[in-house]
Amino acid sequence: MAHNQQRLTTEQRLQQRLTPLQVQFVRMLEMPQAQAEEEVRRALEEMPALEAADPAGEGAPDASGEYAGGVEASPGWGRPDFFAREGAGYYAESVLAQSEDTAGLYEALTAQLDQREGLSEKELAAGRYIIGSLDDNGYLERPLQALADDLAVTDGIDVTPQQMQRAFEAVRSLEPAGVGAVDLRDCLLLQLRRREASPEVDHALEIVTHCFDLFSKKHFDRILSAASLSEEELRRALAVITRLNPKPGAALTGGGVAEEVSGQITPDFTVEADEAHGVLTLTMPGNIPRLQVERSFAEDTPLPEGNDRRARDARLFIQSNRQDARNFIRIVEMRRTTLYRVMSAILKLQRPFFLSGDEALIQPMVLRDVAALTGYDLSVISRATQGKYVATAAGVYPLKFFFNEKGRDMAEGTTAHSVMARIKEIIGEEDKSSPLSDEQITALLAEAGLEVARRTVAKYRERLGFPVARLRKEI
Repeated sequence: MAHNQQRLTTEQRLQQRLTPLQVQFVRMLEMPQAQAEEEVRRALEEMPALEAADPAGEGAPDASGEYAGGVEASPGWGRPDFFAREGAGYYAESVLAQSEDTAGLYEALTAQLDQREGLSEKELAAGRYIIGSLDDNGYLERPLQALADDLAVTDGIDVTPQQMQRAFEAVRSLEPAGVGAVDLRDCLLLQLRRREASPEVDHALEIVTHCFDLFSKKHFDRILSAASLSEEELRRALAVITRLNPKPGAALTGGGVAEEVSGQITPDFTVEADEAHGVLTLTMPGNIPRLQVERSFAEDTPLPEGNDRRARDARLFIQSNRQDARNFIRIVEMRRTTLYRVMSAILKLQRPFFLSGDEALIQPMVLRDVAALTGYDLSVISRATQGKYVATAAGVYPLKFFFNEKGRDMAEGTTAHSVMARIKEIIGEEDKSSPLSDEQITALLAEAGLEVARRTVAKYRERLGFPVARLRKEI
C-alpha cells in the first residue's frame, strides 16, 4: 500500500538583489536631461540637508572635454563592481518590484531570465549575453558560436556548445513570445507553438513550417494544394498567422522613462567637430547645479546632546537627512560620469560620422562594443543610452540611432545606415514618372558595392517612409 510521504530538502541559490541606493541610481541613469533636472529641483525643495553650491551648471565636474581618440575607463558606480555582482549580471525581481517604469528590452528579458531555475551560472551568463545581442525587434542575427567566442574574450567565460544552446532555448522561452528568433519564420513558429491547440493553429503551424515561401509570396492557391486545406480552413489559418507579432521586441524598446518633458527634446550632449584638426568637443549642457550638504547638517556641526527623546529624535533627523543628501549627491555625480564615459565611447566608435555628419559612415556597433571600452555592464549601457539625445552640426540624434549590427545578408563593412543613406539618395534622384522597383534599387546598390538582399531593401525603404514604386509614381 502506497503512503504519501513528505520530504524536506534544502537548496542553495545565489541571487543578486539591488539595494535601494542602487535602484535609485538605475532610475536616475535612465532619465533624460530635462527629467533629471526636474528631479534635482524636486530634491532641493524636499531634502532639508541638500543645497546648490553654485549657480546651475557652473563648476560641474566632467561636464565637457575635447575628445581626439581613446577612452580610458575608470572605476565608478556605473561599473559592475558598484552592484557587487559575482559572475555575470545582477538583475533580479527587485528591479521590477521597486520601479514603476516600463523596462527596456534588455532589462525586461534579463529580469525574467534571472528567475529561471535549472540554469548554471555559465548558462545564465550566456543567456544575458544573448539578450544583449538581440536587435530592437528581438531577433538574434549572430551565430551562437560567434557569441560564445565573444563571451570568452570579453568576459573570460568559456561555455560549451551545449551550454550555449540551453541558454539560447531559455531566452527563446521568455515573454513576449517570439524573442530570440533568428528570422521571421522562426519568430512566427515560436509564437504559434505557445498558442492553445486548435485546428486553426495546427493549420497555421503547417503553413509556416512547410509553406512559408508560398505564404510570404501570397501564393495561396498553391498553399491550398500543398497543405491539402479547404478555402475556409486556409482563411482561418491565415487569420491566426496575421495576428502574430513580427516584431516582438519592439514593444519593449521604448525605454523606462519618458523621452520628452513638456513635449520637447532636450539634448543630453553636444558634440562640436573640428574636421580639419580631427578634434571632437563633447559637452553636457543643462541646468543641474553642483550640490552639497547644507551647513547646519555638515559633519562637523555639533549634534544635540542629551538622552531625552527630543535630543535623540533631533540627532536621528540630522544624521538621516545628512546621509540622504550625501547619497543623492553621489548618484547625481555618478550619473554625470557614467553618461560622459558612455558618450565618449560612442564618439570613439562612431568618430567618422561625428567628424563629417555623414550617416553613411556610421559603423556597426552594439551594446557590448561600448561595454568593452567603458568596462560597464551591458544593462548600464542600455539604460545610459535609452531616451538620450546628442546635438551635432548634422542634427539631433537619439543615442540608440548609433547602435546597429551588420545584417545577415550584408557584405563585410556594410551597415544599415550606409544602405539606407544610399537608398534615400537613389529614390531622391529617380525619375518620378517611372520610379525604381526594389529589384532595381538592389541592383544599383550592388553597383555601388553595397551587396544586400531585395527583402532588406524593401524593409529599409519602408523604414525611410517611401512607399512601393507604383505609389511613388507622379503623373
